[in-house]
Amino acid sequence: MLHLTSIETIIIFSISFRAMDWLIAPFEVAFVQRAMWGGLLVSCVCALAGTWVVVRGMAFLGDAMAHGMLPGVAVAALLGGNLIVGAAVSCTAMAFGVSLLSRSKRFAADTAIGLLFVGMLAAGVIIVSRSQSFAVDLTGFLFGDVLAVRTADLWYLLAALAVSLVIAVLGHRAFVALTFDPRKAHTLGLHPKAAQVALVGLLTVAIVASFHVVGTLLVFGLLIAPPAAAVYWSDRIPVVMLIAALIGGFSTVAGLVISWHVGTAAGATIAAVAVGAFFVSAILSAVCERFGRAGAASLAALAALPLVGCAPAEEPAAVEETPHGYVAGAEEASEVQNRLVVADGAGSVRVIDLLTEEVTGLPESGSPQPVPSDARSPLGTDGPTGLAGDGRFAYLSSGGQMKIVDSGGWTVDHGDHRHYYRAPIREPGSVATASAPGGAGSNPGPDAAHETVAGAYRDVALSAVVLNSGATFVFDATALGEGAVGEPRRIDGIAVPYAEHLVVTDRAGRVEVRGRDGSAGQVQAQTCPQARGQAVTRRGVVFGCADGAVVVAQRDGGFVTEKIAYPAPAADRATEFTHRPGSTTLTALAGRDGVWTLDIRKKTWTRTAIADPVAVNTAGEGSSLLVLTRDGVLHGIDPVSGTETAHVAVSSGPVEGRPVISVDPDRAYVNDIRGRKVHEIAYNDNLRVARTFECDIAPSLMVETGL
Repeated sequence: MLHLTSIETIIIFSISFRAMDWLIAPFEVAFVQRAMWGGLLVSCVCALAGTWVVVRGMAFLGDAMAHGMLPGVAVAALLGGNLIVGAAVSCTAMAFGVSLLSRSKRFAADTAIGLLFVGMLAAGVIIVSRSQSFAVDLTGFLFGDVLAVRTADLWYLLAALAVSLVIAVLGHRAFVALTFDPRKAHTLGLHPKAAQVALVGLLTVAIVASFHVVGTLLVFGLLIAPPAAAVYWSDRIPVVMLIAALIGGFSTVAGLVISWHVGTAAGATIAAVAVGAFFVSAILSAVCERFGRAGAASLAALAALPLVGCAPAEEPAAVEETPHGYVAGAEEASEVQNRLVVADGAGSVRVIDLLTEEVTGLPESGSPQPVPSDARSPLGTDGPTGLAGDGRFAYLSSGGQMKIVDSGGWTVDHGDHRHYYRAPIREPGSVATASAPGGAGSNPGPDAAHETVAGAYRDVALSAVVLNSGATFVFDATALGEGAVGEPRRIDGIAVPYAEHLVVTDRAGRVEVRGRDGSAGQVQAQTCPQARGQAVTRRGVVFGCADGAVVVAQRDGGFVTEKIAYPAPAADRATEFTHRPGSTTLTALAGRDGVWTLDIRKKTWTRTAIADPVAVNTAGEGSSLLVLTRDGVLHGIDPVSGTETAHVAVSSGPVEGRPVISVDPDRAYVNDIRGRKVHEIAYNDNLRVARTFECDIAPSLMVETGL
């Protein structure tokens, strides 16, 4: 009999506790919990349909239908509808076409499937390529985004499981007869043609339900691998379905745990675990056939022996880890928390929640209160002169002061997934811009009292606010999130956080990549004389220069610069860039009779002529230019031909103040200062006015946050 000492017992329990903590930790976060339930529901749906796919050899049909969803998804995205509904419509059309063409005796069924496969895929690509704006992440469509599963998606999946169960139960006898003897099925009055249609419908439900989790390219990881692994252990259809559901559920949980700790793409990891389970089943089945079940158990024990030997001799000190995605004082949301921060000429600030349409005002005390409110928060005798946002915080400048507003909505991008957060709206405080707060090299300059916020940029550690004088205030982003402004560091130059560094262009035109602490770094080969205007894109940091633009990018662990010169000496140079966050296509005003488009990917400048522009923006490469002219009309301009594609009046008269066109992946927002309104524009739908937000103040300044 085995006797354990108290120390050995403690070590065993400690190791067991750490192992349980390793398994449970990922599921302490809400979005992983939703991902798990979504994956479990999809596993059940795929088990019901995938069993028949494996038994009947319908893999090619499943592949064709999975790729045939693209037209429906593309149309749904362009119309602003639900992607799952669009996928369902497209997949249903595909299923109907397969059922119809398969009746022909002139060619085999796989010929019809292949033709529809190519046709639907081509149609989807054409829709995407010809659309002026396509806001769907194609990577998520192809490989899935299980970590973005929302509560509403779980209800769709639950409904899909219910429909699949009904089809599987009612059609079981007909499916069995159709699989093994279609002629006998017809003799028994089981309607094999109707059964074939129902079976294709079951497959349709499974594919539509799965694509949001693992995407179209990896859908077979859950549709085929678990049932294929299950057939090694039973030859009864219901038992195979049950085992397949269990294997799919295990693949989901194991894939999420591995993805959490290793940092891999969640959908692909789930599919890989499912395929791995198939090969393990195949190997164990072969061992059982050769050595019997006892031999298989012995082999499994031997395989696990190295894992036992790798156990630590003594338990290291336990370290309490912060759950992935946890942010103190914030609530994690299932979708992006878009907000608009607007301010009037007297300093009043309003925060508009674009999801709930709730408007919150910030009075002088700094504590938020619902609107309507007559409270005023003057920043200086001259009134606000500039407003910029870094994705979460808005920075409002006036009369030598800069007020900071926490909009309470932001996004954290981890590459393969994103976290969306919401927190209370508040005003952390303000700082003086008229005098340097300290630090080496501080030099506010003679016009410091008139410095205006020109741009704001943030990473996980720093928030940098660029002023029109060419100086930058650098804040501790973590402290700001906790409500503490602290003492910012002032840099004489335009400084932008990028790739865990600060990219700085000074007054002499020198471009330098410094450490986050401001320490001297690598001076770049290219210079940027008379730097004005900056932006952060997926391809690097962009600075506007007198002779063009300089792009600073990280490559192979280092930094490189590249100059994109104007096509000819430009009298009306770009001084302020606008773009959709992350986009590589930038826009800027080009004097009084044109606008600039800077394509970072193609390394080109394009000047489009239009009379009296006052604001410009674009959703990205190939999208229409959105140009607001002085008469209050918003124009959609084809970026290639320069012709107008649509227009809409967004002001009752000539534009006043500083109009803004803010663009996100779905909508554009234009402030109507004269009418005290903010218009939401569906820029991919002929500039349709989707919503209008009435304001109790004149929205003279505006910035969008939450992105």
